[in-house]
Amino acid sequence: MLAFCTIALALAGLAHPKEFQFLNRGSQTIWVGILGNRLLEDGGFALAPGQQVNVPFSDSWSGRVWARTGCNFDANGVGPCEVGDCGNKLKCNGAGGVPPVSLAEFTTGDLDFYDVSFVDGANVPIEIISLGGVPDQNNQYSCQTAGCTVDLLSNCPNELQVKNSAGQTVACRSSCNKFGTDEYCCAGEYNNPNVCDPSNWIINSASYFKRNCPNAYSYAYDDGSSTYICPHNNVGYMIVFH
Repeated sequence: MLAFCTIALALAGLAHPKEFQFLNRGSQTIWVGILGNRLLEDGGFALAPGQQVNVPFSDSWSGRVWARTGCNFDANGVGPCEVGDCGNKLKCNGAGGVPPVSLAEFTTGDLDFYDVSFVDGANVPIEIISLGGVPDQNNQYSCQTAGCTVDLLSNCPNELQVKNSAGQTVACRSSCNKFGTDEYCCAGEYNNPNVCDPSNWIINSASYFKRNCPNAYSYAYDDGSSTYICPHNNVGYMIVFH
């Protein structure tokens, strides 16, 4: 009888879906945006300060999550956002967010890959925390926390600041997002990790982001110190907005 119960509990554990736990530790309401290979929560929902929303997802889900700010939706869920807008609607429903935004990115399967990216810029600080994953002690990027809690807006270089109508800095653009050249975007003849060198950039967003948030992507070829992995048998991830 004991063996049967043990097997039943094990099977129940295997059947438990993974989940994203979205938590807003900031002082303002945000509107989560979700874009992936399978639609979750119709692509978006509001998250008040202190609120947590849990969303189940299946293996082999790939996509990105971001925080929209300064949104003004009517009763039908229609309206603009100052940052991260996905087509003037609460439910992004397959549409991506307009950069610059901080991104939480996932590719899940037999081995999960995840990261926080500022490649296109930043707005709200994000952390990704593994839930139940067992770290490989020989790998500092195994089931560890990605991202950071640092406010990247207050000291954003002047040339990269995005301001709202009230003059408040609401986002920090990346050099690529600001200037769009091959050199800053690691494209064309610069589409090579040995050639695309942020130290040569006159306006160096990569250096600013990496100095303040070493556990996140700062530019396109920042893979080595920014990509995290975790075995597929963990129970999910907490995505914390600060």
